[in-house]
Amino acid sequence: MPGNSETPSAARQVSDAPSPRRLLSSEKVYEGRIWDVVSDSFQLNDAGGALVRDYIDHPGAVAVLPMNDAGEILLLKQYRHPVGMDLWEIPAGLLDVEGEDFVVGAARELAEEADLVAGTWNVLADFFNSPGSSSEAIRIYLARGISDVPDEERHIRTDEEAEIELHWTPLDEAVTAVLEGRLHNPSAVVGILAAAATRADNFGSLRPSDAPWPAHPSQR
Repeated sequence: MPGNSETPSAARQVSDAPSPRRLLSSEKVYEGRIWDVVSDSFQLNDAGGALVRDYIDHPGAVAVLPMNDAGEILLLKQYRHPVGMDLWEIPAGLLDVEGEDFVVGAARELAEEADLVAGTWNVLADFFNSPGSSSEAIRIYLARGISDVPDEERHIRTDEEAEIELHWTPLDEAVTAVLEGRLHNPSAVVGILAAAATRADNFGSLRPSDAPWPAHPSQR
């Protein structure tokens, strides 16, 4: 291919990697209820001057794409005030419980937001939500072997979560909704497209639920 000196095998090895830079100073400029804003001064290289970047210092999050035996996925509708819209999303939440395993946090969110438990868990995708302005790392799990949480054990949802609506939809219809610009939540978009991409081998290429997550802030 013109302008491409890499072989196909080399292209398949493309991978993000840590890139330590010299940190000159770091200051918390805003302390919020959930996350803080930090101002860092750093050098790109020894010959360069100081650069200053402000960003959200985020604990990270997990999301879950629940899939039933019919191959349908569960979407939930929730109001999001910053964009002033009801968004169709997948269960998700902050990793704000000290020492909690990532998949345990995902199972907690699945139970609290969707009244479901899952018997089979795999890592579906890892991504940074907005790496130019936030340290937030998100891991999406594919959850299968779905069953209901007993009525007496269900979480009482409040505030925006009290308005949550649940809807099972075929995966192909969800993919179409993404491509037509009808879905906007990043975890839902990434999870839906990743599930569609890995369905061909019956999800056999997915990582186990305890796969390392070196990009998460707590691991760096």
